[in-house]
Amino acid sequence: MGIDRKIAIHLHIEAASTELLEFVKERSPLSRDGWVPASEIKQALSLNFVAVPKAGKQYGEKGWLFAILARMLEDRGLLEHRKSGSRAFYRVPKKAG
Repeated sequence: MGIDRKIAIHLHIEAASTELLEFVKERSPLSRDGWVPASEIKQALSLNFVAVPKAGKQYGEKGWLFAILARMLEDRGLLEHRKSGSRAFYRVPKKAG
């Protein structure tokens, strides 16, 4: 049967989170104190998607995939999150850089 589908999907998600981390690392030097705006990340990587079936209702695209990937990295201590007003920012912790 080949590679287990669950394992294959999780490997792809992990690879996507690694790419997100590398993007934040690249953008951090260009941002104030290394904090990269979440909106910049989502826009640059086109990580806003519609997450409901066509017959369902969702008004506009959402950053759900970005949020999942960022949280995976945050749980492993590879990414930090902060909120300033209504804006969110991410950076690579100095110890993980």
